[in-house]
Amino acid sequence: MNNFANKLKQFFKNKNTVTILGVIVIIALLYFGYTYTINRQTEPVRVPVATQAIDPRTEITADMIEYKDIPSSAITENVITNSSELIGKYSSYNTVIPAGSMFYTETIIEKEELPDIAFTEVKEGEIVYNFSVDMNSTFGNSIMPGNYIDIFMKAEDTDGKVMVGKLIENIEVLAMKDSSGQPVFESVTETRTPSMMIFGLEPELYILLKKASYMNDYGVELYPVPHGGDISVEEGTTRVSTQYLRDFINANTVNIPIENTTDEEDSGE
Repeated sequence: MNNFANKLKQFFKNKNTVTILGVIVIIALLYFGYTYTINRQTEPVRVPVATQAIDPRTEITADMIEYKDIPSSAITENVITNSSELIGKYSSYNTVIPAGSMFYTETIIEKEELPDIAFTEVKEGEIVYNFSVDMNSTFGNSIMPGNYIDIFMKAEDTDGKVMVGKLIENIEVLAMKDSSGQPVFESVTETRTPSMMIFGLEPELYILLKKASYMNDYGVELYPVPHGGDISVEEGTTRVSTQYLRDFINANTVNIPIENTTDEEDSGE
């Protein structure tokens, strides 16, 4: 027994033996540590995902959510892991959530956080104008937010002669909405028909366009046209200048002081 103990002592005193054992221990620790880490990273976690494509500004309901097992390595701090944090909330105004996607904190907001893009983008000093349109007047729904337009006016003068001209030019379109107030180009799942074109105008131009829209006795028609474009006119129609149209409007309508206008969105034509 003593002989075995002596041999064992000699074995461990051998430097080569100690080195080999040390290497084996380190490799074992690395292997088991690596295996443990990989197992933890690949261990599935059940998280809510979208059952369908969710448009911006859409209320999240239970039927839009299902649970799937996702590797824990894919779960970052901004991933929502409980449906109670989703139901009744809204997808952000600038986000489309694809079908099968996880939900992220930055893409989900409360209803009261939803802004109206038209009001957030209107320039300082301008007033939001709501201009009535349809599929035809938007050239088959081809006028989009960010485009620039001119507004043409057609009317009958005091002698009953038809005249047409450009009333206002170079207006940036802030939003296009349907009859229920939903943005026309926001949805990826449905086609929406344009009903309202929203843009900002300086107070003087706001009043001018508003007065023109009420001149039914003069057969006034207002047309949005892509900036730099033109409209076709019937034979016998007189082309007039912008200043002529503005003078005509002011001469045949009641003067409205600028201070009586507001920054609130108003009804259009």
